[in-house]
Amino acid sequence: KRYVDDYNLSNYDASVLTADKSVSDYFDTVIKSDNSLKESSKIVVNWITSELFSLLNENNMEISNSPIQPKNLGKLVKLINDNIISGKIAKDVLLEMFNTKEGPENIIEKKGLKQLTSSSEIENIVDEVLKENVKMVEQYLSGKDKLFGFFVGQSMKKSKGKANPKILNDILKKKLSKKN
Repeated sequence: KRYVDDYNLSNYDASVLTADKSVSDYFDTVIKSDNSLKESSKIVVNWITSELFSLLNENNMEISNSPIQPKNLGKLVKLINDNIISGKIAKDVLLEMFNTKEGPENIIEKKGLKQLTSSSEIENIVDEVLKENVKMVEQYLSGKDKLFGFFVGQSMKKSKGKANPKILNDILKKKLSKKN
């Protein structure tokens, strides 16, 4: 009842959390580690029940023995919310956290995984991709809308997955509509 009332979680999520006291304790500790996480309770549940459970199951471990401290999982969710890293990068960071017991900031710093949010940097990447794929741009402009995904993919590849997807999509749409 508390999870549904206080955190707007579904009955299903609340039942998954309360099925095992150690899971609900872990969740509570994550949420209490940072006040801003209360609004992200659904995201926290998803990270615990999908990504963390998956790692724990693969390694035949209980959540009470998790190498990932609740406060570090909270930090990881906050880094996603603050657009410092993408959800895709966060999965790699989580695995590294699991293997090394390090906090997410250290891993992101060490591996240079910060998300690119600078519009000018992303714009340069998009310009390169469009320049390298002139024929594809012509096909896109002649009506092959599905090629948009190709440009997104190439740009993400060039940024090593670090470009903020929303900024990247906005810039691509703008650039391709100007060419029309």
